[in-house]
Amino acid sequence: MNVARERVEFLREEIARHNEAYYTHDAPTIPDADYDALLVELRGLEGDYPELASDASVTHQVGASSTTVFSEVSHAEPMLSLDNVFDVDELTAWAERAARGLGADASALAFAVEPKIDGLALSITYVDGVLVQGATRGDGRVGEDVTDNVRTITNLPEQLGEAHRGRVEVRGEVFIAKSDFLALNQRQRDAGAKEFANPRNAAAGSLRQKDPAVSRSRPLSFLGYQLVDLEGSLTFDSYVETISQLARWGFLIAKEMVVVTGVTAMVERSNWFEEHRHDLTYEIDGVVIKVNDLAQRTALGFTSRAPRWAIARKLPPEERSTRLLAIEVSIGRTGRATPYAVLEPVVIAGSRVSMATLHNEDQVAQKDVRPGDLVIVRKAGDVIPEVVGAVAEPGRRRKSAWRFPANCPECGAPLARGGDQSDTYCVNPACPAQLLQQIVHFASRAALDIEGLGESRVAQLLEARLIGDVADLFALRVSDLSSLEGLGELSGTSLVAAIEGAKSAPLSRVLVGLGIRHVGPVAARELAANFKSYPALAQAPLEMLEEIDGVGPVIAASVYEYWREPENSERMERLTAFGLSLVEPVNATRLGQTLAGRAVVVTGAVEGYSRDEAEEAIKARGGTSPGSVSKKTYCVVVGDSPGASKVTKATELGVTMIAAAGFEELLRTGTWTTTIT
Repeated sequence: MNVARERVEFLREEIARHNEAYYTHDAPTIPDADYDALLVELRGLEGDYPELASDASVTHQVGASSTTVFSEVSHAEPMLSLDNVFDVDELTAWAERAARGLGADASALAFAVEPKIDGLALSITYVDGVLVQGATRGDGRVGEDVTDNVRTITNLPEQLGEAHRGRVEVRGEVFIAKSDFLALNQRQRDAGAKEFANPRNAAAGSLRQKDPAVSRSRPLSFLGYQLVDLEGSLTFDSYVETISQLARWGFLIAKEMVVVTGVTAMVERSNWFEEHRHDLTYEIDGVVIKVNDLAQRTALGFTSRAPRWAIARKLPPEERSTRLLAIEVSIGRTGRATPYAVLEPVVIAGSRVSMATLHNEDQVAQKDVRPGDLVIVRKAGDVIPEVVGAVAEPGRRRKSAWRFPANCPECGAPLARGGDQSDTYCVNPACPAQLLQQIVHFASRAALDIEGLGESRVAQLLEARLIGDVADLFALRVSDLSSLEGLGELSGTSLVAAIEGAKSAPLSRVLVGLGIRHVGPVAARELAANFKSYPALAQAPLEMLEEIDGVGPVIAASVYEYWREPENSERMERLTAFGLSLVEPVNATRLGQTLAGRAVVVTGAVEGYSRDEAEEAIKARGGTSPGSVSKKTYCVVVGDSPGASKVTKATELGVTMIAAAGFEELLRTGTWTTTIT
């Protein structure tokens, strides 16, 4: 159980980190296939160990919370994600489950089959036919207001093509067409600027620019795939009718979308997309299959993060073979030493690849790849390339097996592996490579979001010995920067102003920026929300930290020990002295705290509430809503089709169970009139 618990905590933190990289920074750090494997493993462990499950787990989340300069937008209806399948058997099983849920014959179901555009999800609101707001998906409930940038998309109608009264949302994907992407990169080359890695990152990064003029200079397009009628002013019976309406209003829709009847025809059409993916005008990373009948969709409903009436079939990652020139090692902010392959450049999924990850020492040994080998390189999810393995070349003599270096390539300190860990670390906390990445992370969007303080600028500051720690940033003056190449008085003033502005960052952002082991955005927000200020958090006993929902013993121990390291304590004293607020803003409007400090578990359907809405209602009244029953549980709300394991556990522990009909009373008073026995 302890091993499983640690693995679950590790996976949740890893997935949350990758969500931030993908959704917030448009810079994924692992292939989609690797991310999917982490998610599948976590879901498996949560299923095998129900007591480790949690409604707050990343397995129930969509996207990532906004951590940018854009204003927040609450979606009128959640922008959910799609569950994935990876082969025909899984796709067929999904279709048969949907049919059973409807009490129908799968061979008679009508499915809409359409391309899964590899872009950025966007929701556009129209009031009385006029565009009033554009928002990214964010975490599914709250996104970023990118209205000014959305207005620069040339194929997007500012007004609907015919008179319409009421409020509607048009949801779809922002993307850059293949031909436009090639032309964009040619312009980048002509200007001596950095080329974009792929259309998806180029589109996402272009839409989320602070200056709309930059967005306007990029060839962004929008494809609509969902119409949300927020006032019930429209009447449709099928998905294809809603798409036809979007086309009449002037939106681009997927011309390759077809409606077919039966599982066999649906599978055949999804196979067509795999065979013709390179013939399309835009990049796709899968196929989306949806039940066409809207009434059937309503009957099937949703899980906490995805509709049951739709699925995404991910296409196999593309592979190419090329020559492995060398294996090098990079050092990250935590000291982790990661081997990577230096490759003879090759084009995969439309982009030029010259490096690929090898993950860790064990992976290199397992794959047995050596410099000089012909290797298979896969660009999983069309994002991050990885080396799959060596290609056999009969008669060719291979070099000796590659050995992991004993010393850090940056500082010469020993490299070491701890216990059963597969990762290797530089043991020198003063390693310049670690320091560089620590400061870059501290200034990143996920943390203090200091504009103008990217990796190259941080490297300049370190080389000039102007900084040696994150706290030194706040001592910089414009006069200090005058000797740096590329930093005139104007840009130096802007950088110092950006650093000064970061002093008001909330405590949760600072916790993320400090890079405390195991503490990602989710744990940082929970810690900051509970303790409100750095002094309160630093003085909290270990037991109190462990009791925080979503933290647990591993994260708690890491936080507790961090403050007690002299170097870290001194850093926090300096940050305080430089004027960082180190407090978390308090929500001024709060409902009656009828459930303050109480854990309420909800199982089954509660009328009038989705699963997320019930959880939020409990939290808004000061309570918590964990995913499992324990001795600390205040009560269990039992709705329709409850989880048998939760009811059994509540009975075994003697935890009070109340019917869903009493949920409103519980919220209002914090207690109940009747119970379930």
